[in-house]
Amino acid sequence: MANKVFKTLEEQIDILKNRGLIINDEKEAMNILLRENYFFINGYRHLFAKEKGNDIFIDGTTFDELYATFIFDRRLRNIFFKYLLVVENNMKSIISYQLSKKYGYKEKEYLNPDNFNQDPLRRRQVNDVLSKMKRQIRVNGDKHTATLHYMHKYGYIPLWILVKVLSFGILSELYAILKYDDQIAIADKYNVSPDVLGTYLSITANFRNLCAHEEILYDYRTQRVIPDSPIHSKLNIEKDYDGYKYGKNDLFALLIVLKTFLTDKEFRGLVYEIGYTIDRMDQVVHTVPLDDILNKIGFPSNWKNITEI
Repeated sequence: MANKVFKTLEEQIDILKNRGLIINDEKEAMNILLRENYFFINGYRHLFAKEKGNDIFIDGTTFDELYATFIFDRRLRNIFFKYLLVVENNMKSIISYQLSKKYGYKEKEYLNPDNFNQDPLRRRQVNDVLSKMKRQIRVNGDKHTATLHYMHKYGYIPLWILVKVLSFGILSELYAILKYDDQIAIADKYNVSPDVLGTYLSITANFRNLCAHEEILYDYRTQRVIPDSPIHSKLNIEKDYDGYKYGKNDLFALLIVLKTFLTDKEFRGLVYEIGYTIDRMDQVVHTVPLDDILNKIGFPSNWKNITEI
C-alpha cells in the first residue's frame, strides 16, 4: 500500500493545476490552503469532477469555485447546527418533563429500569442506556455549574438538569427505550406517531454530530430514511424505483424533520438563511448549474415551497 507523503503548498497547487483547476492567484490560493487545509478543500472536488470517480476537473473550473463550495458547506453547517441546538434543547425539556412528572425527580426514581420498556428482548438496551446516563452523572456531574449546584445543595441531580450534560445521541437512545405510553405523550407534542418521532430523533442526532464535527454536510446521506410524508407528495417530488428521489436520507430529509420540530417562525428563518446561502453560492459557481448543486444537496427545485405546506 502506497504511503501518503507530505506535500508543500507549492506541490499542492501543482496537483490541483495538473487536474485541470484554474488558479488565478496562486499566492492567495496557498494562503487559503494553509489556513483551511488542502485535504478539507479537496474533499469538494467531486462536485466539479469531469467524470464520476475521476479527479479531473470540468473544463473552466476555478479555485475560487472550489473554495466557494467549501465555504458554502461551512455556512450550511452553521445554519443547521444553530437550529438543531434549538431542537435538542426543546426535546430535552419535553422528555425530562414527561419522565419527571410520572416517575420522580431523583436519580433512583427516574433511572429505575421498571420505568422503561419491559420487553425482555430490550432489557440489554435499557440497561445500556441507563448505564450511559449514570456515567454522565459520574463523569460530568461536577463539571457543570447546574449539576454541581444540585449535587452539593440537594444531593441529587433532577432529570431536567441532567439532560444538560446528555448528548443528543443518548437522548435519542433514551426515547427509544421509553414505554410506549410515554413515547405517545412526547410524540403528541409534535403531532407525529411515536415510531416516526424515533426515526426523526435518530436522523437529527446523526446530522447534529456531523455539524458539530465539521464533516462534509451538503451531499451527506444517512443510513436510515424518513417515512414518506405529505410534504413529498405536495411538492411532487420525483420518484424512481426506490421511491422519492429527495427528502428521504439527505439534507432535504433533515429539513422536513425540522419542519416538524421547529415553530413556524423558526422554520421560516431557517429556510430564508438556507436560500440566501444557496444564492450566494450560485453567484460564484458558474461551472456547475444550480440544479446540479441542489441535486447534490437532495433539494428539489421547488424546495422553498415547503414553507407553504
